[in-house]
Amino acid sequence: MDDLINKIIAFRDERDWKQFHNPKDLAISLTLEASELLENFQWKSSEQAVEVNFNDIRDELADVLIYSLMLAHELGIDVKDAISQKLEKNEQKYPVDKFKGTSKKYTEAE
Repeated sequence: MDDLINKIIAFRDERDWKQFHNPKDLAISLTLEASELLENFQWKSSEQAVEVNFNDIRDELADVLIYSLMLAHELGIDVKDAISQKLEKNEQKYPVDKFKGTSKKYTEAE
């Protein structure tokens, strides 16, 4: 993961773009790229979207991940650690015996 982040940061720094990459603007860019990803699915079934727009979906997902990793880097967040901690929280919120096979939110549990 560190090698990938270093490659992203090197790409950014070679172009002197760090000046534009504060946390607020990275979060905005992340949201915009997520919207561009979502646009590939508009008015299509999931299967149709993937069949017709696979390459665009791949590119937009890469943009979302790049901005996510840049934001984590800027804030000093260890991505592996953050994901591990979030998975632990989700395991507590969504125990298998109550949520297996359901799309209910934890606030809807019986």
